[in-house]
Amino acid sequence: MRFRYLLALLLPFSAMAEEIVLFNGKDLTGWTKSNGKPLEEGWKVEDGVLHRVSGGGDLLTEKEYGDFELTWEWKISEAGNSGIKYRVQSYPGKGMLGFEYQMLDDVKHPDAKNGAIHQTGALYEFYPPAADKKLNPAGQWNTSKIVLRGTHVEHWLNGSKVVDGELAGDVFKAALAKSKFKALTSFGANPKGKIMLQDHGNEVWFKQIVLKTL
Repeated sequence: MRFRYLLALLLPFSAMAEEIVLFNGKDLTGWTKSNGKPLEEGWKVEDGVLHRVSGGGDLLTEKEYGDFELTWEWKISEAGNSGIKYRVQSYPGKGMLGFEYQMLDDVKHPDAKNGAIHQTGALYEFYPPAADKKLNPAGQWNTSKIVLRGTHVEHWLNGSKVVDGELAGDVFKAALAKSKFKALTSFGANPKGKIMLQDHGNEVWFKQIVLKTL
């Protein structure tokens, strides 16, 4: 009887979790351009891998997500730059913006010289990654994860947590005041938004993009 009682308590919580394959490895079902229209060029799907080949624009999920665990594999071209943005929404006159998990060739891309908050694994412009992170070089696959619960966020890289921070509070406000988003006082206050694969003008590859709602 005790076991059944505990199971009854746990079932409502487990039923809330949902695992969603955001990229099916075959086509771009579930993804659009920033204007909501289907992608026409620039990104290709080959052998289960999504490849940004040339200019096609950012890719965004059709749906919005709040709290989640997002995992994916990626590799970047030499001197390349990209990222995954989350809780993305439209800011009038500024476009589609959100928090960003930075993906970069830390060795050869010039943005890496602008401080750790611009390097791979960083919460771009806000929190730097751990100094002892394990990053595979350009052209090799990396595994990343974002864990987002309310205003608490974690960034993971190749099995290690590299960012553990808050998206609200005094520390965040101080970081926002120093960032490129400082004029947007409500930046990131939305509890949910779309997920974006960034087209930053360089080749990048993605696979195994899976989201689990929390």
